[in-house]
Amino acid sequence: MASKLLMVIVFVLDLIAFGLAVAAEQRRSTAKIINDPNMDYNYCFYDSDIATGYGVGAFLFLAVSQGIIMVVSRCFCCGKALNPGGSRACAVILFVICWLTFLIAELCLFAGSVRNAYHTRYRTFYGDSPPSCQTLRKGVFGAGAAFILFTGIVSEFYYVSYSKARGGYNHYGPEAGLGMGTYN
Repeated sequence: MASKLLMVIVFVLDLIAFGLAVAAEQRRSTAKIINDPNMDYNYCFYDSDIATGYGVGAFLFLAVSQGIIMVVSRCFCCGKALNPGGSRACAVILFVICWLTFLIAELCLFAGSVRNAYHTRYRTFYGDSPPSCQTLRKGVFGAGAAFILFTGIVSEFYYVSYSKARGGYNHYGPEAGLGMGTYN
């Protein structure tokens, strides 16, 4: 039987990671070309860099959520074999999909955080072409947020399928009576 407390904890962690990824998408860095009249050159001015922190926070919350699910389910490596049936097949398929969506989400968040933190550090003189103020493309953190949502949904279904295939626990315990059989 799946633990409801564990499912709530994982859901809250995934929800926080999703919120941080959406916030990172909304607050990613923008750049302006500033003319310096005293020194006769142009340079790039970047605004707030808080999206990098939000992206790293989402990265960590999602990693903790995935880690909890995999430790509890023993990642198919340890423990007794699962009971054969549809729940085991579903758990195996969801396990693969869960890891695939997790890796894509983590790559989007990591790449977005690194790219958002990168600021060009050169300047040009007035006669030259303006500097290239490179910023993060729109939608990188958004893609990470979408895959966080997919990972959260799939990991919850994976855990439920795994728990069904494991067999759960017996509510009533072993039978305490005497076995009835034929008397010889």
